[in-house]
Amino acid sequence: SFGEGGFRRLRASTPATTGKDDELMPMSRRVAPLSVRIIAPVVAGLLILAGWAALAHGGTIPRNLLPTPGAVLARLGTELSSGRLLAPTLVTIQQSLLGCLLATVVALPIAYLIAHGKLAQATLAPYLAASQAIPSVAIAPLLVIWVGYGTVPVVLLCSIMVFFPMVLSTALGLRSIDREVLDAARVDGADPRQLARWIEWPLALPATLTGIRNGFTLSITGSVVGELVMGGDGLGQLLAVQSQSSDTTGLFTTLIVLMTLAIAIFLAMTAIEWLVNPFRVKATRPAAVHLPTKHLGEIDVDVDSPEPARGRTADRIGSLRAGQPDFVRWPEPQPVG
Repeated sequence: SFGEGGFRRLRASTPATTGKDDELMPMSRRVAPLSVRIIAPVVAGLLILAGWAALAHGGTIPRNLLPTPGAVLARLGTELSSGRLLAPTLVTIQQSLLGCLLATVVALPIAYLIAHGKLAQATLAPYLAASQAIPSVAIAPLLVIWVGYGTVPVVLLCSIMVFFPMVLSTALGLRSIDREVLDAARVDGADPRQLARWIEWPLALPATLTGIRNGFTLSITGSVVGELVMGGDGLGQLLAVQSQSSDTTGLFTTLIVLMTLAIAIFLAMTAIEWLVNPFRVKATRPAAVHLPTKHLGEIDVDVDSPEPARGRTADRIGSLRAGQPDFVRWPEPQPVG
């Protein structure tokens, strides 16, 4: 088996970069400079505020329907200084986090089954697609009947809303792995468990983290929708109370808090994705990005075989490496002895 018996372990090396990073970087990995990524959203936000202020001060829309940005900011400052928004915000974050974790635990194994089994794909794919046609506000009353009121039905609704995006992103990531690399690992004796641990999940990690990041952001919506229908103590319930009292300034204030919360979660998950991704691209790229050997496993070669497996492994890893940026070097087997 892989890593046992009469096989010898070969350790990988990581050569230095050749300095042709920008030319060889795929289009999907090319990102805007940091200054552009900071300035562009700020400018867009200022333009939105300017349009909002012009519309509110124009006199065509009554102030009780569209408050001015100044009134909303003043109300937001009052709510933050008094601490009245802290408790509902923490409740919303807690429900969103629990729903996202529950969806992740269920979605990742199902995505693995769909990516590897034609029968699982044929069986589950239609139902997963059909589940997206059911509005969340239609599921909420059923959850109340089955589970009752409280945090549990809201968490379940959050997990249902983010389940499909996670499954889809992870399954696509697993399917995009080069088949020749997987075949080479099987030739070298890797069993399904070792294949998943050392090859598949590390290579599918970017897609998986992207699904989790988008799912966590979407779970904020699930928490708000759940509380609008089922009640609770979070921002969704606060929106319901403000809506019933026609408090448009309060509604705008709560919406700004929700948008800020979603942006903060998105940025935090993006940072976590960058930190834990072994294939991340450094912005300055002064040196080679080293791929941890443990994520690729150790390649075993049968030295008694008339046709050592290392040649086949090198060919297949070389085929995958050819599609990567030059500064990302894939380990190559070293001669035995």
